[in-house]
Amino acid sequence: MKTMNAIVQPAYGSAEVLRFEEVERPALGEGEVLVRVHAASVCKGDVHLLTGTPYLLRLAFGLRKPKRRIAGQEMAGTVEAVGPNVTALKPGDEVYGQMPGGAFAEYVCAPADLFVPKPANLTFEQAAAVPISGMTALQGLRDAGQLKPGQKVLINGASGGVGTFAVQIAKALGAEVTAVCSTRHVDKVRSLGADRVIDYTREDFLKGPERYDVTLDLVGNHSPAECRAVLAPKGVFVSSAGSPGGNWIGPIVWMLKVMLAGMFGSQKMTMLMAMPRREDLLSLRSLIEAGKVTPVIERRFALRETAAALGHVAEGHSQGKTVIFV
Repeated sequence: MKTMNAIVQPAYGSAEVLRFEEVERPALGEGEVLVRVHAASVCKGDVHLLTGTPYLLRLAFGLRKPKRRIAGQEMAGTVEAVGPNVTALKPGDEVYGQMPGGAFAEYVCAPADLFVPKPANLTFEQAAAVPISGMTALQGLRDAGQLKPGQKVLINGASGGVGTFAVQIAKALGAEVTAVCSTRHVDKVRSLGADRVIDYTREDFLKGPERYDVTLDLVGNHSPAECRAVLAPKGVFVSSAGSPGGNWIGPIVWMLKVMLAGMFGSQKMTMLMAMPRREDLLSLRSLIEAGKVTPVIERRFALRETAAALGHVAEGHSQGKTVIFV
């Protein structure tokens, strides 16, 4: 029996429930690839799956304990072997992608269509930082926000994992970008290409005279109704703010607030439900290889330090992404 090291999550809770263990290496099935993981990254979704909150998540991921023993969703690595009927990838290919779980391990086994060739100009650690956060930013601006060249966009939460991608993607789409973050992140966000950076500790963007064609809210610290005040008459408010308002009915209340705010006037108010898409991974690779998008990595942890990595992200206010090298 071949084994590997992995981060096992036997229960919901804080990062202390995670265990660094030797487990059986996953078996390769039809249409799947076995990938040697070189790096993974931590997103806010990993924290939600760790704690099992908001509790509605447990309907899909396990009521009393996680269905998947090994955590982690974003990774980059090298194809070790391919199963029957896999033609798009071959052993030795360097890939990156997103999966429902299993990335915090030395090997992953998953359907081949979850992976694409990683950007040639990125390290494995940089590539692992891209999938979920990059796709969320891309889908939020391009699809939900319908952002066009020359339009004005405001990104609330511009220094986080999604926000740092959003600033760069918005510029790549030809928009004029206003970014909102705290004092210690101002210089970094400005270096990503933001035309204007608002330090929320000193200025309330809701009280400014500017009106935006698209607002991408990644924080949820202002109600959707309040955010309408800074939208242009035909503007779009896109919320990807997690679960503000509590772990029981908070997500439902927030969605209702977004829906209700959109029932009046000509402005559009929408929730973003980002989905993994192979074509979007390819689009992100093109943007990265063209030099228009670069992942921002704040901290690096070894695989056996994954609990500390999740604890760091759970604290909030991180800059860019936190990655795990394997």
